Amino acid sequence: MKSPEPAIDALTDEAPPGADPAFFDRFYFNLHGAEPTPLVMIGAGVYPPARVVDGYLLVVDGDTQHNLRFSDVGPPRSSVGPLRWETVQPLRVWRLSVDQNPLGLELDVTWTARTAAWRTEDIRVDNGRGGTSDFSHYFQSGSYTGTMTWNGTTTSVDGWTGQRDRSRGVRVVAGGQGMHLWVQAQLPDRSVAFIMDETRAHEMYLCDGAVLHTDGSIDPIVDVRHDLEFDAGLDFRTGRLLVTTQAGEQLRVEVDGTAGGGFLSGGGYGGWHGKAHGAGHVEQDSFALDGSVSPRTLDMPLTDRPATFVVDGQRGAGVFEFAVTRSPSYTYRPSL
Repeated sequence: MKSPEPAIDALTDEAPPGADPAFFDRFYFNLHGAEPTPLVMIGAGVYPPARVVDGYLLVVDGDTQHNLRFSDVGPPRSSVGPLRWETVQPLRVWRLSVDQNPLGLELDVTWTARTAAWRTEDIRVDNGRGGTSDFSHYFQSGSYTGTMTWNGTTTSVDGWTGQRDRSRGVRVVAGGQGMHLWVQAQLPDRSVAFIMDETRAHEMYLCDGAVLHTDGSIDPIVDVRHDLEFDAGLDFRTGRLLVTTQAGEQLRVEVDGTAGGGFLSGGGYGGWHGKAHGAGHVEQDSFALDGSVSPRTLDMPLTDRPATFVVDGQRGAGVFEFAVTRSPSYTYRPSL
């Protein structure tokens, strides 16, 4: 089992000696009920060399995606804007709260792990300055207790599920990528969780993840085949996956992403993170989910789509993250 050391679960207070100026330490949480929407996504990151801390709050509900981004200056901390976080027990329990803010969504929740964490292979690349840059990453399924206030109504989120994601280092996007998938399907007894990337020549160069069971057992994923529907805006609609595990199990996965939204551009993923926006900076906008906004029109195509999953007849909900290059050198081609 690949699993991170507990000591690295909390956000770091400082960059390691000789760290790249682009060094960061970030987290991401999503939460949803038995249905994929409303989907709430929360993230924050510290950038010690730049003395910046920033975060975001995204809500996909009905026909709109609501976006709130916030940034501040100074050393790393456990809060930024309306968002506060606490690592109560490494790899087990986190506390998240969102105070009153222009978006109108407030949270006071505790996330508790329901599966082991899965650590993807560390990525080390030439940084172009005579050294290397490292990027480490892991994800884990959990369940929530607490309350959410949205549109003036306070609701219990007890029993809601969601994936958290932790990353640290310097992220370098591989040139020539054709399609990226990060699938996090939450089922009652397990999470089917993996990253899959392919080149513009339709060759899979990364497949890393596992079926993470709530009893603690882990079955690594060794192959993923896909047959997905994308529209003219490079937006995902529905599709099928065939997931093969190390133990030889083949999971047939049906995905429905017609709920729309989940565009990570709204959270600042198009180059906003880690930049100096000034003290106490807050900005807000929204995306209409009527087709006028798409992965093709935004500053970057990465999308965390709220989705329904059916895995060998068992229904669940979760996030189907995807990005298809806008380069004319690539046209999606199914492998299933």
